[in-house]
Amino acid sequence: MDEIELARLRREYEAAGLDEADLPADPLVLFREWLQCAADAKLAEVNAMVVSTVGAGGAPSSRMVLCKAADERGFVFHTNYRSRKGAEIELDPQVALLFPWHPLGRQVRVEGVATKVGTAESDAYFATRPHGAQISAWASEQSSVVADRGVLEQRTAEAETAYAEGEVPRPPHWGGVRVEPRVIEFWQGRRDRLHDRLVYRRDDASSPWSVVRLAP
Repeated sequence: MDEIELARLRREYEAAGLDEADLPADPLVLFREWLQCAADAKLAEVNAMVVSTVGAGGAPSSRMVLCKAADERGFVFHTNYRSRKGAEIELDPQVALLFPWHPLGRQVRVEGVATKVGTAESDAYFATRPHGAQISAWASEQSSVVADRGVLEQRTAEAETAYAEGEVPRPPHWGGVRVEPRVIEFWQGRRDRLHDRLVYRRDDASSPWSVVRLAP
């Protein structure tokens, strides 16, 4: 889809807006609809999301990852648990996510609590990764300082040798993280910057969702 067609889609969504009367009771229903719209528009990496965490000194940090599951339990990504984000989540499990679908004038913001997924679920996902990505999970001590790229290539070669035959096992320090949402905001761009911002909120997974509108 070229730039002109995307611009047309953006104008269509801006004109349609986002109204409380049209909202489903479950925000995941609307999230899946928006995700499908982004996929239908052939946007790149529609499941890419920004993950923001907080360090020991209170300073935030953000990075882009791929969302690999989104259901009633939350949003899942996979990482090295020894990485900076893994260490910060261990320290403070409060996490924010952002899905930026700029060409459509849309974004979804999520605030929630992160926990590690079960080992069986992490194993199942790791088994679907390409061989090279499996090897990299062993070779890279994510977020640690390395002297140069040669170090990474040497570690990769060593991992390739170690797991030259058979399936590559999942590293014990690598796995999934699930963010159970407490807040999900749907942001729809509108003309003259009078954007629609509708926010679902709940206290915990057993609580019903409530919806409020925020000023843009």
